[in-house]
Amino acid sequence: MSIKQMISAKPLQFTESVIREMTRQALLHNAVNLSQGFPDFPAPPEIKAAAIRAIEADVNQYSITWGSKNLRNAIATRLKTLTGMEFDPEAEITVCCGSTEGMIASLLATINPGDEIVIFEPFYENYNPDAIISGATRRYVRLHPPNWSFDSRELETAFNSHTKAIIINTPNNPTGKVFRRDELEQIAALCQKWNCLAITDEIYDHILYDGAEHVRMLALDGMHDRTITINSLSKTFSVTGWRVGYVVASPELSNAVRKVHDFLTVGAAHPLQEAGAFALQLEPDYYRVLRAKYTERRDMLLAILTDAGFRCHKPMGAYYIMTDIHDFGFASDMAFAEHLVKNIGVAAVPGSSFYRESKDGNQQIRFCFCKRDETLQAAGDRLRRLRKK
Repeated sequence: MSIKQMISAKPLQFTESVIREMTRQALLHNAVNLSQGFPDFPAPPEIKAAAIRAIEADVNQYSITWGSKNLRNAIATRLKTLTGMEFDPEAEITVCCGSTEGMIASLLATINPGDEIVIFEPFYENYNPDAIISGATRRYVRLHPPNWSFDSRELETAFNSHTKAIIINTPNNPTGKVFRRDELEQIAALCQKWNCLAITDEIYDHILYDGAEHVRMLALDGMHDRTITINSLSKTFSVTGWRVGYVVASPELSNAVRKVHDFLTVGAAHPLQEAGAFALQLEPDYYRVLRAKYTERRDMLLAILTDAGFRCHKPMGAYYIMTDIHDFGFASDMAFAEHLVKNIGVAAVPGSSFYRESKDGNQQIRFCFCKRDETLQAAGDRLRRLRKK
């Protein structure tokens, strides 16, 4: 048997992350990186100080596998503030190594061969590999620009007796869509009709614009026990490198997730968990300022991209802008993204990486705006050359 024949069929079905590859290309070509969604500005100093205090206090060994008590308590308290609901930190909250591990742990804990999961597309690029690794059969429902709405009949058709779960990412990466209450209620009704789970990725829950409301699936009637909620410190507190996320679910589901989590990673970094417990107790003004600053960045990049000739889809949440590139005359998003990073000096993500069929995103490009004003302005200076060409 050759070495190639020893490789599992699973990784042969997907590539490495296109998003993270674009960061490597940005470094290679000294381009402004508007591809990968990590801030280039400092994390809040008080949160960094909390991490330093924990390290200096020698909180440097394993925490309890499913998370330090302080962090789980802080998550439960924060959720009660947001929803009015009680959550048992001893049985319903599991701390993971980022929301990325939270998602794969949740799928591995619930999916059996032959089970189907419903995925909205365009989708965050991890969901397809996650489905393959967990053995799920995928069914897709299209989100349609400019408002990224879905067809109710198409959604209903995607559910059947084999459906185990639907993945909902709201606010959404890459589109910036924030699912409305009536949309989530329709999804909830289908989950109850077909006795399946809602797995929600809510990592951008505090990054909202223009009065958009983040509705939590677990708070809808009949959904508490059939919702797995995934979140993280990464985006809200600008600490994407800390890899501290969490999963909230009923005791039965949490028990299964905890078993998988234990043997995937054992546990997240203990001192950073303690800093996370501090972060979750910040005053409400922190979230108001966060939203205001991201609104300014969004509006700045929208103006830059529009001036450069892009057709922009205005996001209602998260920190990405999906654009239409038809007017530039390139054959594909891949060719355009290569031109951008090599010749213009700006890195962005080809839209095809968010679709099962590359042709469906071959005239779309995603930009992120979780960057300093100076970074966005530098990108704008370079993108003006694109319009002139």
